[in-house]
Amino acid sequence: MKKLLLATAIMASLSSVAVAEDIKVGVLMGFTGPIESLTPNMAASAELAFKEVSDSGALLDGKKIAVVRADSSCVDAAAATAAAERLVTSEKVAAIVGASCSGETTAVVNNVAAPNGVLAISPSATSPALTAIADKGFFFRTAPSDARQGEVLAQIVKDRGINEVAITYTNNDYGKGLSESFSKAYEKLGGKIAINAAHEDGKADYAAEVAALAASGAKDLVVFGYLDQGGKGIVQNALDTGAYKRFILADGMVGEKFAADLGKNIEGSFGTMAGGEYEGAEAWNKIAEGAKIDPKGGPYRGESYDAAALISLAMQAAKSSDRAAVQAKIAEVANAPGEKIFPGELAKGLKLLAEGKDVDYVGATNVEFDDAGDVPGSYREMEIKGGKFESLKIH
Repeated sequence: MKKLLLATAIMASLSSVAVAEDIKVGVLMGFTGPIESLTPNMAASAELAFKEVSDSGALLDGKKIAVVRADSSCVDAAAATAAAERLVTSEKVAAIVGASCSGETTAVVNNVAAPNGVLAISPSATSPALTAIADKGFFFRTAPSDARQGEVLAQIVKDRGINEVAITYTNNDYGKGLSESFSKAYEKLGGKIAINAAHEDGKADYAAEVAALAASGAKDLVVFGYLDQGGKGIVQNALDTGAYKRFILADGMVGEKFAADLGKNIEGSFGTMAGGEYEGAEAWNKIAEGAKIDPKGGPYRGESYDAAALISLAMQAAKSSDRAAVQAKIAEVANAPGEKIFPGELAKGLKLLAEGKDVDYVGATNVEFDDAGDVPGSYREMEIKGGKFESLKIH
């Protein structure tokens, strides 16, 4: 009996050691909520990078990464905080890819990541306010700030000869920040804003909101919202009532599902999403398509791959999965100088770092962090043609 108990204890111990060999990393995104149709491909893109690293056998003498998913809901700060706390305290992750939306990211950084010294890299939180967040150096993002997106979209609107618009924005950090950025740039270019009104997500009916927007007299409606909830509801009601036919959209409204549901009814509608013809774009397109991820089908897929890749390379540079050590190496592996590393070359980057050499992770989106942990970024001008989003040009 004693031998049996001893053998059982030994097996349990060995099992514990085997599990401990995996380095846990969190993928904290809005798997439910207003961007739930975008999130699966973003998470899959991040996990594609982690798989590439694990399969290489080159991370910290052969360690693998175990992904732990958590649902941040996108718009519920309390739920996002609770999900992040589980990752940090129970799962003991080394770092986090996420969160995805701006408001929840602010909550996660303020309440969990910064206080616990856990690195968080968001691939899609774009509020300009995040540039100045008190993160103690533990927050970065591979998506550009909406301070830039608003300016780009305003110029596109004016270049198309549209001199007056109505604006509706989701009533949170993302919507407010983007509305402010766009409005300031558009008015500076001579554009007129007939009405600028917030909407709430999750409502069953948006008749009152659309009626107020239509009463402004503007013929074009700017929608700064989410494609799976409020933004889509606004567009659907506007179509049902004949209030608007053409819509101006930002990244939160660009995705395959939205186009599949409403694309045929909003021909000529246009907008922006992060992306460009970067140096690593061809390599990213190839490996994404190989994993059945459309690299241009929706926003923040390349950015998600890049966030995961950077965490992995920082571990190697630190020679450790210790949280503080990983954070200390992020900017070093992301920025020049060093040998350029592109998508599909993570094994190469890991080996160079193991040899004590420097790397400059270019990735899918030309990552280069400034002192605030932001990236400059570019934007694709998108338009609904034949019922689908089509990329027209890069700004």
